[in-house]
Amino acid sequence: MLTIDDCIGLCDLTKAEVDAIAEHEHVPEIVAAEMACCLAHCVGGPMRIAEIIVDDIADARAHGHNRHAEELVVVLRDFVVAHSPQLG
Repeated sequence: MLTIDDCIGLCDLTKAEVDAIAEHEHVPEIVAAEMACCLAHCVGGPMRIAEIIVDDIADARAHGHNRHAEELVVVLRDFVVAHSPQLG
């Protein structure tokens, strides 16, 4: 049987990146892992993931959740570094 960690590992994203997708789409982590896998491997998908994380940052700031926003900034920075070839 696959665990959630196995599913996240198959999508080539970190748990924090999958969690950002789950937060943005208001879906369980396992559904976000499936979405992440599809997005990570399709044309334009990595850019969409970056946009999702940016939206999450803006939403966190709008609700006064500055610490969470800063955590998401780190997630975005790490994502851009790891996926820069697919973003350009």
